[in-house]
Formats: sequence, C-alpha cells, structure tokens
Amino acid sequence: MTKKQGREDDATGQLTRAAVVSAALRVLEDRGLEGLSTRAVADSLGVRMNTVLWHVKTKARMLELMADAVVGEVGYTDLPSPPRHRARELARRYRRALLAHRDGAALVTGTYSAEPHTLRFADRLIGALLEAGADEEQAAWTAWTVIYFLLGLVQEEQAAPDQFDDRLDRAVDAGTYPALHRVAAHMRQDAFEDRFTFGLDAILARLPE
Repeated sequence: MTKKQGREDDATGQLTRAAVVSAALRVLEDRGLEGLSTRAVADSLGVRMNTVLWHVKTKARMLELMADAVVGEVGYTDLPSPPRHRARELARRYRRALLAHRDGAALVTGTYSAEPHTLRFADRLIGALLEAGADEEQAAWTAWTVIYFLLGLVQEEQAAPDQFDDRLDRAVDAGTYPALHRVAAHMRQDAFEDRFTFGLDAILARLPE
C-alpha cells in the first residue's frame, strides 16, 4: 500500500455518512443545487471523490440523504393537542425547514426519500389527519396534497427575485386575458405567508367537521 492510498483509507475510516451529508448541505448553501456535486463535497472535506462515494454511493443517494436531513429539522415538541391545529403547525414547521436551506424545496422535490426523518414527518402529519376524522384514503391524499403544495410554494418563494418583477403586469392586458387582468394584483410574487395560510386552509377545509 502506498502512502497516498493509506491517507485515503484513513480519511474514509474517519469520515461518517452524517459528516458527508452535513458537508453537502454546506456546499448547497454556497453553490445552490445546480452547483452541488460529489466532487464539490469532496473538495470541501479535503478528500478524494471516491471517499465521498464510499459513504453515499451515488449523487442521487446523497441527495436523498440531504433531503431527509432537511426534513429532520422539523421539531415535534410543543405541538398543539387538537389534531387540526397540530396538522397546521406541522405544515408550518415543514415550510420553515425547507426555507432554512438554499434551494431546500427544490432539493426535497427532486428526491424520493423513504428515510427515517421523512417517514416520521409523514407519520405525524397523517396521524393528526386521522385523529381529525379523515378516513385512511383521505388522510393519505390530504398529506400528499399538503406536502406537494408546500414544495411548490416554497420553490417559488426561494426562486423569487429580490426586486419586483413586472413582466406579468406587462404581459396581461385586459383585451387578451380579461380574467387574469382582473386578478393580476393578487398574482404577484409576494405575500407568500398569506398564500401559505390560504392554501393550507383550503386543503384542510375538506376534513370532516
């Protein structure tokens, strides 16, 4: 064994999968999802790319683990007892976890992460919906709807320009798009908190009284 191989073996042994995922999340903050790669993560750790791949196998697998780590930041202490309020609070905490990371929603959207943190969140949300009176099918589909709504809304929020974008206002004239023109003032890329509340209310309103 060469000295170089020995150093790489030492790095592989000292690193953990959790450390690689943490490093990947730091690279995400610095470079965004488009700039994220296993090589960039390896460079940030000062190791070879093969060392990173030894722990996460593929980039796709690394993204799954990152997405699960993001969802793992959802806290479950001090949740409201009434199940409807609990479901609403879980949705709020999920949104905050996504917003806490650059491109967090895009990261989670692009993965199918059947991992412990993701499953725990789904279990808690579905449990609240079942307690609120939903049957099994409605609880499952409502949970999907809540999560898909949040992923879409947060992706838009995280991609929104810092300055006002007037392209929609300029494109929508009353003669060509009369309905859009009437509501154009309500379709601007802002008021995300209000849109979150409105959308979540609309979804949860379908639960049994």
